[in-house]
Amino acid sequence: MKITICGSMKFNSEMVELQKKLEALGHQVHMPIAVTGLDYWAQDGVKRIKDKKGLRLVETHLDKITESDAILVANYTKGDTKNYIGANTFLEMGYAKYKGKKIFVLNPLPDHKYIYEELTSFEGMILNVDKILVRVYNRKIIKSHRFLAF
Repeated sequence: MKITICGSMKFNSEMVELQKKLEALGHQVHMPIAVTGLDYWAQDGVKRIKDKKGLRLVETHLDKITESDAILVANYTKGDTKNYIGANTFLEMGYAKYKGKKIFVLNPLPDHKYIYEELTSFEGMILNVDKILVRVYNRKIIKSHRFLAF
């Protein structure tokens, strides 16, 4: 399956780990672009916006979603927000829904009324994928170790 990982760039290292697990399971994985030298959280929002526009980060990631069978939303805790889904990720989820892609969400939805009601209206969304992924990944690792032992 072709899967595009979506999430806050604050979770880049976690998304790289997800990519490794998914690829070990045989999936083709697309990732958000992590640009060296671009401070996604710079105090100067004008410069950040200009940099993001110039690099076409949003458009490029949406193109990856178009090419994929599904997205996996990496929604970890960010600051005080458990299972964070930010504006760009919400946009990507809506785009995936519009394009008829499967939407997998790593953890439960965040408890924010402004986003929760909208997201729960997305039929077919699969939540708590983290637990499933760990079980499937561990099973495959165990099987591969058994195979190597013989």
